[in-house]
Amino acid sequence: MAIHMQQLANSETRERPEGSVATAAARRPTISVVVPTLNEARNLPHALARIPTDVLEIIVVDGRSTDDTTQVATTLRTDVRVVHQDRSGKGNALLHGFNAARGDIIVMFDADGSADGAEIPRFVQALVDGADFAKGSRFATGGGSADITKIRRIGNTFLNSLVNGLFGTEYGDLCYGYNAFWRRCLPHLAPECDGFEVETLMNIRAHKAQLKVVEVPSYEAARVHGASNLRAVRDGFRVLRTVGLERFDPRAKPPASHVVPRAPALTASL
Repeated sequence: MAIHMQQLANSETRERPEGSVATAAARRPTISVVVPTLNEARNLPHALARIPTDVLEIIVVDGRSTDDTTQVATTLRTDVRVVHQDRSGKGNALLHGFNAARGDIIVMFDADGSADGAEIPRFVQALVDGADFAKGSRFATGGGSADITKIRRIGNTFLNSLVNGLFGTEYGDLCYGYNAFWRRCLPHLAPECDGFEVETLMNIRAHKAQLKVVEVPSYEAARVHGASNLRAVRDGFRVLRTVGLERFDPRAKPPASHVVPRAPALTASL
């Protein structure tokens, strides 16, 4: 399936001539999709259905589910690998998935049915076009959300403004979990946090490592079954604490002078 980038935040849609990305010397990037799960057996059939069939692997990272999440995952697709996390929390799950990933590109993907796997080509195209980190945004033109509550929207706006002010970033959506990046950037992004503050931490570290970040519009659907594990107030304070540590704790600062080299030319087709 050919990848066509539809629109990136803060830029116009660009028409690109056929073959301008893919060349005879270029090779195709391999893609690992990392999916944290906790009792998502009923959601997985919907969540995995639209992920392109020719990704390298889907890594389902399970947090000790008490339903048949892992069994359902392995029966849905032959490219699913199951990894078990050693602690609880989304951050810990993602780190285990990142460490297990073998693809050139790693995609962060939620298991509750809110993320559309058909959008993965947009993220891949942004990376192939030169970005190091493709950051999903529900608030960019072409994005949206059917799931975000009023209190979460207010909290996200406040935290987003805080991070932009403290770090000089121009992020439009700080706490969204649909992102993709080149695996070679992982040493600068790898989170040691356990909870939902993981996206904020990775966004800040991408900026501090001088990675090229591009926002990609994304639509967040409502969770299909069950209740979210996110707790807006509790997790909001965890995000706030993470922002403070990254800004004011010198031990939390990676070398600002180190820039991850750009990836080699790759084809833009899955």
